[in-house]
Amino acid sequence: MAAVSTGVPLGITPLSANVVGFLLSFAWSFFAHARWTFPAEDRDIGVALRRFAVVSVLSFGLTEAAYAGALEWTSVDYRLSLFLVIVTLSLGKLMASKHWAFARR
Repeated sequence: MAAVSTGVPLGITPLSANVVGFLLSFAWSFFAHARWTFPAEDRDIGVALRRFAVVSVLSFGLTEAAYAGALEWTSVDYRLSLFLVIVTLSLGKLMASKHWAFARR
């Protein structure tokens, strides 16, 4: 949301700014999940990274599509639209991360 809130006043479209935000947040999200949310010493970190990348890209695609729809078909402010989309879809990403990307095998 910070990339969108910062980028849009600078002339970047909300959807483009959202791409920048995704790229900036990917590394931090993986590090934080691997270290604190789903820590495991016996997990192959390379497998977790690849799986997290799949979950993140799919989640981002859904988020971007839902955000584009909200921007196109509603009059809701672009910041509130993004917030509502993220909150709505984040539980699915968390569950996929927990039960697949960072699963202990």
